Amino acid sequence: MLSGNLLHMIKTIMTIHTLVNPAFSFFKKTISITLLSLCMPLFADSSDAAKNSHHYAEISNMLIDGSFSEKQQAISLIANWPNAGAIAALEALMNGNLLYDLRDRSLIASTEAVLMTVTPMGLTPYQGSPDYTDRVRINNRIRSDSRKILASLQLISDRREVRASAISEMLRQLDTQDLERIAIARAQESDDRIATQMDIALRIGILVNGESDTETLISAIEWLSHHLEPAAYNAITRVYKTHEDSEVTQAAKRAIKRIESKKNLFKNIETLFFGLSLGSVLVLAAIGLAITFGVMGVINMAHGELIMIGAYTTFVIQQLMPNNISLSIIVAIPTAFLVTAMVGIAMERLVIRHLYGRPLETLLATFGISLILQQAVRTIFSPLNQSVSTPDWMSGMLHINTALSLSWNRIYIILFCLFTFFTLLMIMKRSALGLQVRAVSQNRTMARAMGVRSERVDILTFALGSGIAGIAGVALSLITNVGPNLGQSYIIDSFIVVVFGGVGNLYGTLVAGMSLGVLNKFMEPWAGAVLAKILLLVFIILFIQKRPKGLFPQRGRAVEN
Repeated sequence: MLSGNLLHMIKTIMTIHTLVNPAFSFFKKTISITLLSLCMPLFADSSDAAKNSHHYAEISNMLIDGSFSEKQQAISLIANWPNAGAIAALEALMNGNLLYDLRDRSLIASTEAVLMTVTPMGLTPYQGSPDYTDRVRINNRIRSDSRKILASLQLISDRREVRASAISEMLRQLDTQDLERIAIARAQESDDRIATQMDIALRIGILVNGESDTETLISAIEWLSHHLEPAAYNAITRVYKTHEDSEVTQAAKRAIKRIESKKNLFKNIETLFFGLSLGSVLVLAAIGLAITFGVMGVINMAHGELIMIGAYTTFVIQQLMPNNISLSIIVAIPTAFLVTAMVGIAMERLVIRHLYGRPLETLLATFGISLILQQAVRTIFSPLNQSVSTPDWMSGMLHINTALSLSWNRIYIILFCLFTFFTLLMIMKRSALGLQVRAVSQNRTMARAMGVRSERVDILTFALGSGIAGIAGVALSLITNVGPNLGQSYIIDSFIVVVFGGVGNLYGTLVAGMSLGVLNKFMEPWAGAVLAKILLLVFIILFIQKRPKGLFPQRGRAVEN
């Protein structure tokens, strides 16, 4: 139960937060500071009091020789030290880095291979020898208690990220002492986001307290229903299941329904995001194939291996630039394009140009080339998978709220896909090469009659499609392992995207890739990954039966023939 003074203090803070107009911010700050000064004596961390009541040696002996329950008592006593010493001791204890000197039994923190003596006032250099130290033994319960008390002490840190982490940790399991510290810290908190988290904790305290009146409970429930913090949802659920007042239970029921509705909305948004990221990968893998297949009518079964070569190019660039991972990814993009473009030109000049108009022989020849490229990679790099390091600017998550977080690497892949698509679109629409490619794809004979060198167009088109496959390999290397079989995982999907969107149509490839990615992710939760894939294939088969030319049909040599 919360004490009457604490409950009154929480209500006072909430009233100030809700009713005072921002124009009176000075008046609000004065009230908060006054409230803080009145409450501070209750929780003052006097170092003299700590020394007089609980001597340093007594705490040290409890941590070194005491039972686990005595060590838990020692942690509570350490919390009464000044913040510098308490935080240093609890951090070392939580991380398993708290040692003690075998001779004078002083506490020692091992930080980054440097030993520091822990005192109530903070850390001082350790003058002894590491040979005369041993580790303080703890269990998971002590580690958890240390983490919890440490979070409560960090609420008044000068660093915003420390305070944010502390309140998030405390929201997992609140008790009366936590709420007292949060109420004090809330009076001086200036960051709106952290202040909201503290307000959530204080209102959860009202729900936990059985002495609150009905109006206060309903007000707290209504306010919490607009937030998606799991601790708030759990507190409202407990009130709904245990409270006897029908008005309170009805308010809790409405709040639960509102929160669940918001959670479902953000869950669907997250699924859509995953679908778009998968669709971006499919578009990157298929867009180069759409060009070569649409213009040249070549069924290139080695397209997946061109993607693989782009991924291995990224791996090689990182090995050459181990100290600059962020820049290596930027360098890998044009390098992979050039390498795979050269491989594509070699394929076209040595093999494919002799097989135009013979699709079956072209399919078999490119399949053989794919096997040769796979074996070459196994010989050069070994058959084991290689990993490409993700740069710091692509790591981590973009936290929208507690129910929705988006990974940065997927965000960048979506943006990269769109950038590649629109760059290629500008080339096809605004450049001389694009004009010639469109002329050859629509009517090769007429284009030749107008002076277009179709053989040169074929070479450049195949080089462009192969280079884009290499760029796709750069993107794929950041989300999966790089191995000899990487391309085999995407070749079938690439053909499906090209056929579904319309052969040779760039807009069709974009729409088809994104659509299939989103459909796949929305079906996976209830159908499973394998069945979702099967259902998509069945859908594509039925769709092609109805529209053989795809979503956006285009006239071209393959269609005419």
